[in-house]
Amino acid sequence: MCQPGMVPRSSGFTGCTCGCCGCGCGPGFRRFFSTQEKRECLESYKEQLQKELSGVEEFLKEVKAGNSCTK
Repeated sequence: MCQPGMVPRSSGFTGCTCGCCGCGCGPGFRRFFSTQEKRECLESYKEQLQKELSGVEEFLKEVKAGNSCTK
């Protein structure tokens, strides 16, 4: 299924690493997805966004405390 970084679009998915979008980054090309597959991709995308938000909030706390460091 789709990996982090995919972006849902009306014509399919782009930016994934599994090849389901046909971008050539994975093992094949697909044009049609079941409702369950779309839901799974979106749930995965949602989880990645939540993790990113958590990281941003943690970084902001460090900056406010004067302990900022770059990656």
